Amino acid sequence: MFSVWRQPRVRLWAVVGVAALGFLIALEIAARRYGLPGPITNQVREVIYAPKSGFLLYAGMALMMVVLTWRQRFIAVAAAIGIDVAFLAVRWAVDAKMTGGHPFGNGALWVLLGHAVIAVTRRTGRERVLLLKGVGLGLLLVAGRKTGDTWLLITSKTRPVVLDQYVATADHALGNLSWLVGRIVTATGPIGFNFLDFVYGQLAVAAVIVALYQLRNVAVERRFPGHHLVRTFLVIGLLGPAIYMIFPVVGPIFAYGTGAGHWATVSLWSDTPPSEQWAVANLWPETPPPINIPHHMPFDEITPRNCMPSLHTAWATAIFIHSRTGPRLLRFAGTFWLIATLCATLGFGYHYGADLIAGVVFTLTIESALRSLDRGWDRSGIQLVAWGTTVFAALLVSYRYLPLEMAKHPWVYGPILMLATTSVVYGYVRTNALSKPRTAPARQREPQSGLGVVP
Repeated sequence: MFSVWRQPRVRLWAVVGVAALGFLIALEIAARRYGLPGPITNQVREVIYAPKSGFLLYAGMALMMVVLTWRQRFIAVAAAIGIDVAFLAVRWAVDAKMTGGHPFGNGALWVLLGHAVIAVTRRTGRERVLLLKGVGLGLLLVAGRKTGDTWLLITSKTRPVVLDQYVATADHALGNLSWLVGRIVTATGPIGFNFLDFVYGQLAVAAVIVALYQLRNVAVERRFPGHHLVRTFLVIGLLGPAIYMIFPVVGPIFAYGTGAGHWATVSLWSDTPPSEQWAVANLWPETPPPINIPHHMPFDEITPRNCMPSLHTAWATAIFIHSRTGPRLLRFAGTFWLIATLCATLGFGYHYGADLIAGVVFTLTIESALRSLDRGWDRSGIQLVAWGTTVFAALLVSYRYLPLEMAKHPWVYGPILMLATTSVVYGYVRTNALSKPRTAPARQREPQSGLGVVP
């Protein structure tokens, strides 16, 4: 037993596990300070109460099932559905309310937790480790969502002023894309809005579909691949909110519009409180903001400061990248989800164009670091990560300290922003192509005569 703990990878995962637990406890304490439950409490509640996202819980269970045989998968799915039906019957019998939750998903969480118990009590050796990794992967996906919700709460409580005027001014260099796409989405009415809203809200499920393809051989090979989409997805969600704290931005629909109330007449799920009284003016999406000297502006303690960078763009970019190695249908789905997510982030007024290019650079830098960590750090990997970090930092600095110059000279700064982003994209593609193993063509055997001499 003690020899296992001497292995470097085991010690590394132990340290990571302890750090993750400490991080969750810290977020729980921070949320409690503001009188709200934290990620641990919210997750425990979903064992009994209606979950916030049943789709996400089933997606987490699907990730766990990559380590199971087909027979075990059928049993797990049947058990999850049966538990959900039982919960639904009990809630109907006692007339329990499901405000803000889904009527399903508890069964998937019960199956996840049940397999953790099975791993500890009924498995040994490598099989125990493999099943625990599967359970951990599924629970990490779910916990990542809860952690993100708590992070957003903290940004709204601890950052009373926002930098939207700076980003909106700098965004003139990119043509005020949110105003343009916002008018297009508004013109599509309830059909266009709710279609994009569904795509926007189920991004984690799309990631699981791509991840399931990448992990399809785990049950046969009895091991996980060195790098897959879920790793990138989780690291993006962990690091992104830290940038929110450094560069708090609420988005054009809040800073320059009526808030989520703009979509109240067409949305099927909107329940966000109004925030128009905090806006600079009611300009979005009809009138682009004027070019003036930007200032810090106060905002409410409810709206998350979750614009810079756009993590939905970052996650959709990661899905697009990892879908490239799949079959044609998966590649098409990855492309569709990226385009639809970009349209939603801009068209809903949640992000500026400047947020999107920052999100792309953010993702490519993280993806490059994780790939280098998996295959071993080399010169090209180190250079790409350093360059991506430099470009991302330069974007934030330019948005904060050069917005007026960028707005006054869009034909200069617009191409510079796009060239900087393109340089990271090109570096990623080139480095990733060079890192792929090249197989030499098989040598053909030369015909030989019976005497062993070629005639």
